[in-house]
Formats: sequence, structure tokens, C-alpha cells
Amino acid sequence: MERVFVGLGANLGDAHATLTAALRDLAGLPGTRLVATSSFYRSAPVQARGPDFVNAVAELATTLEPRALLQALHAIEDAHGRERPYVNAPRTLDLDLLLHGQRCEQEPGLTLPHPRLQERAFVLQPLLELAPHLVHPVLGSLDAWSAGVSGQRVHKLGPA
Repeated sequence: MERVFVGLGANLGDAHATLTAALRDLAGLPGTRLVATSSFYRSAPVQARGPDFVNAVAELATTLEPRALLQALHAIEDAHGRERPYVNAPRTLDLDLLLHGQRCEQEPGLTLPHPRLQERAFVLQPLLELAPHLVHPVLGSLDAWSAGVSGQRVHKLGPA
């Protein structure tokens, strides 16, 4: 089983209910166990327009390889009405594969670790809530990156 972190976000429809349902979907993936879920957070869109997002991070233990897991994440997004009319469009559900163990991979459609996770408070804060001493395979301690995102508006909403 590999330790995996998935970012969740939504800013269309009932985002809270969608994230709750998506967490159930993640727990139901084959060879996968939902280990922990961060609190939900509200954040302003980054490099996009639209309503505020509700975000969270899930920790999974899985036997799924990165590409298979990513395909499963896209299937969950699609089941929740995700559309991709343009880059950074508002969305009913966004699932990002943040970390898959200590793997470093770059291939079409899949980059591990996620290339911007340390730049976004809406990812970093819930990730560090779950794993405060998490070490990024390239950047080292993720806690060291918190100061760099402190100016981004993120508000903790409470437990998932």
C-alpha cells in the first residue's frame, strides 16, 4: 500500500455535499482505504474567476499505480458532472493527485508530485493539517513553504 494525498475542490453547486460524496467515492476505490480527511476550507479562486472554492485533502492508502489512480479520479469527477470548457473553469469537482508516496514522475497528463502544491494555500494548509511533518521528495519539508502562501485567503470551515 502506498501513502497518497489527493486534493479536492469544488465551486459550483453544493460544494460541501459534493466533496463529502467524493470522499465516499475515494474510499470505495479498489485496493484503496481512506486513511484521513482534512477539514474543509474556503478559498478564493487562483488564476481563475467564479465563486469561492471549498477544498480539502484526503490521505489514502492504495495499491493503485499513479496512472490508474488518476483515471479513477477523473471518473469520479465525471460522475459528479465535471466539465472542462476551458483551463481553470469553475467546477463541480476537482480531484488532484498531489503525492503518490515519494514518486517523482513526469509524463503527459501526470506529474508527481503535483507541480504547484507548495504554491497554493488551499492545498498546503489542509495537507499540513493531515501530515504536519510531510517531506516532499524534491522540496523537502512542506512546512517550510507555509510562509510563502500566507497572503492567500483561506478560511478553515471545520471538519469534513
